Amino acid sequence: MKKLKLGVLGISHHFVKRVLFPLKRSNSVEISAIASRNKEKANAFAQKYEIKKAYASYEELLKDKDIDAIYIPLPNHLHLEYIKKAADAHKHVICEKPIALNYAEAKVAFEYAQKNNVLLMEAFMYKHHPQWIRVKEIVESGEIGDVISIHCYFSYDNKDPKNIRNVLEYGGGALLDIGVYAVSSARWIFNEEPTKVLSILERDKEFGVDTLVSGIMDFNGKNSLFTVATQAFPSQSVEIYGTDGWVKVEIPFNTFPDVPANLFVKTHIGSRDVKVGPTDHYLLEFEYFARAIEEKRSLFSFQNDSLHNMKVIDALFESAREESWVFVK
Repeated sequence: MKKLKLGVLGISHHFVKRVLFPLKRSNSVEISAIASRNKEKANAFAQKYEIKKAYASYEELLKDKDIDAIYIPLPNHLHLEYIKKAADAHKHVICEKPIALNYAEAKVAFEYAQKNNVLLMEAFMYKHHPQWIRVKEIVESGEIGDVISIHCYFSYDNKDPKNIRNVLEYGGGALLDIGVYAVSSARWIFNEEPTKVLSILERDKEFGVDTLVSGIMDFNGKNSLFTVATQAFPSQSVEIYGTDGWVKVEIPFNTFPDVPANLFVKTHIGSRDVKVGPTDHYLLEFEYFARAIEEKRSLFSFQNDSLHNMKVIDALFESAREESWVFVK
């Protein structure tokens, strides 16, 4: 398989911390170009990490005919704009979550990509981790009976006013940044869509972004409860409760790449720790994307999933505004 030549728009902290080094080890993806709005920064970064090309603007990189695909780790409000620009340049796109600010934008993004005959995938890395594949197997085997409730907690502590996650006009806030994981994982485990949602949220008085959000999603009589927070002690877990047992995903989303992931399973028979990995889900995610391009696969199921996720996020925001249950349209 020929290596996918990837261009990266922006030198984000997320890219450097979680994506750069896994892709340096990839047999199917090569970071071929980096772009920054600061020319010196782009050149220095490319030299340090042995990236062949550096560009002083995102638009310059998009003109590079050698680049096969674009990775977008930009602030949320720029996602739709650069998905369109990449599609216009006939580049496939893998874009950080959330794919857009709302369902309407997400729909435009996927339709625009389809019109230009390029693949567009939202970067939900956790689904590629074998710990979640094992969770799905346990649930679908019936070992814990019928799943009736899922509880998710995800938090970190970030009070930096300059951080993009704390800038309202950039699409900052807890629900769009990490709430998308709580919604996505519940929908994936239940394998259906919630009919209605209820949420409450608190906003930072200075930043205006939501910093504490709790929600309930009703899955036709089953439920998922979640809390996400951006000004709290960092913690995360997902607990899946069934009629015959339960599963706890100890570190569901920021899973360490160099030690085994841990699941705790309890049933009538007893309890056990299930070790999975180690593996790097960012590497698996990008290599899946590269194979999809190489093999001309359809990503319709991923795209449909992203659209449904944004519908639920929209409904959660509406519920908080209306202070009532909201049906997911």
